[in-house]
Amino acid sequence: MTAERLGLRVLQPERPEIGDVDVVVLAAYGLLIPRSLLERALWLNVHPSLLPRWRGAAPVERSIIAGDDETGVTIHETVAALDAGPIAAQAAFAIAPEDDAGAVFSRAAARASDLLDGVLAQPEPRFEPQPQEGVTYAEKIEAADRVLDLSDPEHAVRVVRALSPHIGARTTLEGRDVTVWRARVAGGDFVPLEVQPAGKRRMTYDEFLRGIR
Repeated sequence: MTAERLGLRVLQPERPEIGDVDVVVLAAYGLLIPRSLLERALWLNVHPSLLPRWRGAAPVERSIIAGDDETGVTIHETVAALDAGPIAAQAAFAIAPEDDAGAVFSRAAARASDLLDGVLAQPEPRFEPQPQEGVTYAEKIEAADRVLDLSDPEHAVRVVRALSPHIGARTTLEGRDVTVWRARVAGGDFVPLEVQPAGKRRMTYDEFLRGIR
């Protein structure tokens, strides 16, 4: 863990708890925060989307799958409702056609650091309510979301990008179950570039084809 490597004290309680603090910062935290704790401090959440678009568990993945050409980072107050708190800071950036989730997460982390520094430097951060329009939800990635529909090559490639390099999309190629880590569309067809057969290492698609001949 990065925090431990930096010599920081790391606590991992089964239930959320806080000491005598003024501000608590959350990032990718999935447990429910009791209202009693929310009332004891200012809780700031770092969320990798342009809220109110893509509230929920998988905002980066869902934005890529949907074909969004832009996303961003939002620093908002944590409230009882999911990712619905007022916004303290927000920054947008483009999603390039070749970006996978790893690239978007990396870009979001850099933006988040700068935004959070700015918010924490304010004696009393200013908040704006989230717009009522444009609310969407980024549901958790389930097993069915990982299965590629090769009849829609454009969508299939977006799924591959959205689930790489951390989850992986699945399909059957040449009669074998594989995880697809990189792919593109060429001539209207889905073209795998990097795959991982069940129980084996990642490899280029050409290596995979040579291995089954």
